[in-house]
Amino acid sequence: MVYLAFSIILLTSFFGMFFIFYRKIPLMLTFEFPKKSAILKIKHKIKELNPLKDFSLEIFLQKWIARIRIFSLKVDNLTFNWLKKLRERQILKEKLLKKKEKSEDYWEKIKKEIK
Repeated sequence: MVYLAFSIILLTSFFGMFFIFYRKIPLMLTFEFPKKSAILKIKHKIKELNPLKDFSLEIFLQKWIARIRIFSLKVDNLTFNWLKKLRERQILKEKLLKKKEKSEDYWEKIKKEIK
């Protein structure tokens, strides 16, 4: 009895699937399937996703040369500041030496005047 119920359900489901498939055949025939193979589709997608497709060597070189120029200007500015500080120190040392010489001369003059 159970086999009879299962076989009836099986036959009706096959009949239902056949009926749905029969009704959808005209709709399926209207579809246009692409003629490209799967390999060509994959190649096309890889070309679209290529991150280097907009790469320009000239722009890359321009950017790097600009960065090198900025770096060299920073180093030049740093060395200029060092040189400026060294010159200021030298000028201060010379002024101090002149003051010492003047002060020594001053006392020497006073000693001579006293004698």
